[in-house]
Amino acid sequence: MHMVAKPSGKMQQVLKLSLAATFCYVVATFYFGVRAHSLALISEAGHNVSDMLAIVLSYVAVYFQTRPATDEKTFGYQRAGVLAAFVNALTLIVLAGWIAFAALHRLATPEPVQPRLMMYVAAAGVLMNGVIAGLLWRFSGDVNIRSVFLHMLGDTLSTAAVIAGGLAILFTGMTWIDPVLSMIIAGMILYSSYGIVRETLHILLEGTPKNLQLHEIRDSMQSVEGVLNVHDLHVWSLGSSSHALASHVTIAEMPMSDCGLILEGINCALRDRFHIHHTTIQFETKGCETTHGCAAPPELEVVGGHAHHHHGHSHSH
Repeated sequence: MHMVAKPSGKMQQVLKLSLAATFCYVVATFYFGVRAHSLALISEAGHNVSDMLAIVLSYVAVYFQTRPATDEKTFGYQRAGVLAAFVNALTLIVLAGWIAFAALHRLATPEPVQPRLMMYVAAAGVLMNGVIAGLLWRFSGDVNIRSVFLHMLGDTLSTAAVIAGGLAILFTGMTWIDPVLSMIIAGMILYSSYGIVRETLHILLEGTPKNLQLHEIRDSMQSVEGVLNVHDLHVWSLGSSSHALASHVTIAEMPMSDCGLILEGINCALRDRFHIHHTTIQFETKGCETTHGCAAPPELEVVGGHAHHHHGHSHSH
């Protein structure tokens, strides 16, 4: 089965639009943040720079995901999006630390701010980030796009907090509200990034997809007529929404044509119930040793100064 990602022209158009709008907002936010002496606005500019990086990485990943599989990349480039999301989340964590450090410094040495200018710029940011987040929501089933979506959603909430902070400073004159807002923004960034790091690491480490239960998959396979036993079962994610399966299946001695019917039944069950389309099924007429797993590498035994491979079992297909 050839592994090729689905066309994503609309996704690429949304990312291009998001990149252009974010770049304009970064320039405006930094300029007016410096003019207003607002660390919260400057933090927003830094946050949006990370958004630009996230969008660029995601766009490149989407491009690579559409490329077909090759002899060197037999699963294609589906992991490109997962890797981009992982890098995006790591940059966000670093950014959150920088914002928190700068906020602590500002608390120690407070500076006057211009709350009205803060509010005007932040209002524009809420509108822009809200629109982009809404456009990205359509594609948020992909972990790569979801990482960008969380970037933009976090920006929308944090810029709304800047408006509230500017209003509070305007009426109370308490400038410490500005760095405190920056620390809240840093906390939001850190919280949203943690989930992405955890999910992408799980995929990169070949973990079982979280929406699938291995015992349910095994029971479904063993319910197919002719299957005696299912073992050495592995399920992992190729990308954020495509999964693969490999397993050993014990069956009775039978003609090859009957084996084909059993294989068809297994694949139908996996496709219809668990949406697993890429499978590698190895048939056996007797079970293999599973003390250390059928797929475990054979141990090396030194005999007469030479290393020899001893296979604990053989398989018939």
